[in-house]
Amino acid sequence: MPLGGGNKCGCCQKTVYFAEEVQCEGRSFHRSCFLCMVCRKCLDSTTVAVHENEVYCKACYGKKYGPKGYGYGAGAGTLSMDKGESLGIKPVEPQEHRPTNNPNASKFAQKFGGSDKCPRCSKAVYAAEKVIGAGNAWHKACFRCANCGKGLESTTLADKDGEIYCKGCYAKNFGPKGFGYGQGAGALSHTQ
Repeated sequence: MPLGGGNKCGCCQKTVYFAEEVQCEGRSFHRSCFLCMVCRKCLDSTTVAVHENEVYCKACYGKKYGPKGYGYGAGAGTLSMDKGESLGIKPVEPQEHRPTNNPNASKFAQKFGGSDKCPRCSKAVYAAEKVIGAGNAWHKACFRCANCGKGLESTTLADKDGEIYCKGCYAKNFGPKGFGYGQGAGALSHTQ
């Protein structure tokens, strides 16, 4: 304990005395300084979320560092168009589809203890964003048809040469061709 009676506040750096002390992650705060870094709401042990020595309310933490996209609203059935610009988050533009020719990076990672690598973008795949399909670990955003870009599920995909496709694109590109192999029951097509 420093000379002067108490620890230093994690926010204002002034001395915190026992009667006004709130502790979080081994640091001391004045009750009046224990506020969300974004919205400045008062925090307590049930509403605090910590990120790199900064304290947030759970709502602001979720907006700034939580998952983004459809289905990650503020409650059941909500859809928010807030992209987080007020929190200093820059909107991410969707990247162009890049097919992969990496047949199975996850076996190497499993053997040597590293995290799995996504076959599409070659970046690390962590448990929170992992989707398993065609024997590989994929990012949720990369788990799309290589041809049309449609989002896939493990039950709606077909794979060929380390790449994944929706069943429709797989049938068009790799399925049987010729007289009688149309797209529906009783359909005939004449392809070359």
